[in-house]
Amino acid sequence: MSGVIIVEDYDARWPQEFEKLRARIAEVLGPLAAAIEHIGSTAVPGLAAKPIIDIDVLLRPDAGLAEAVSDLSLAGYEHRGDLGIRGREAFRAPADSYPHHLYVCLADAGEYQRHIEFRDYLRSHPEDMEAYASLKRTLAQEFAVDREGYTQGKSQFVERTLRRVGDGEQSGRGVRILR
Repeated sequence: MSGVIIVEDYDARWPQEFEKLRARIAEVLGPLAAAIEHIGSTAVPGLAAKPIIDIDVLLRPDAGLAEAVSDLSLAGYEHRGDLGIRGREAFRAPADSYPHHLYVCLADAGEYQRHIEFRDYLRSHPEDMEAYASLKRTLAQEFAVDREGYTQGKSQFVERTLRRVGDGEQSGRGVRILR
């Protein structure tokens, strides 16, 4: 993956690429995984994004993280630790796979729920999705080679959106999301 941040128009192939990756990860992890979700901007139809698929795996409550790390390592994933987010382990994808970030979340990790809530909110609020796309394009120009600056630039929008969800806004499925 390039060091330059590039935000592209939505690509209708992203969900299909996710499904291929999901099938491979499901085969590797088997019953350890309670859910494998397409998260991030590539999971929101119409949203501009970096062409890198983000995937969250939610482990079953009785699943062992060490076993998941071992199984994924055997499949070519490089374990990178929690990267400062407790309950969520990051993995670098095998070089020969479609570009993606893989995160394995413990059953009680709040980060998994935050990702789902943010994705679902943007899927059901096109005006906010457009505002987020515009922000991302601006930040990609401003912080073209500064990934940390780009990420920090999005954080206020993300946090404000998650507060809306927590205040009772509706998810894409028409149900109140509880925090």
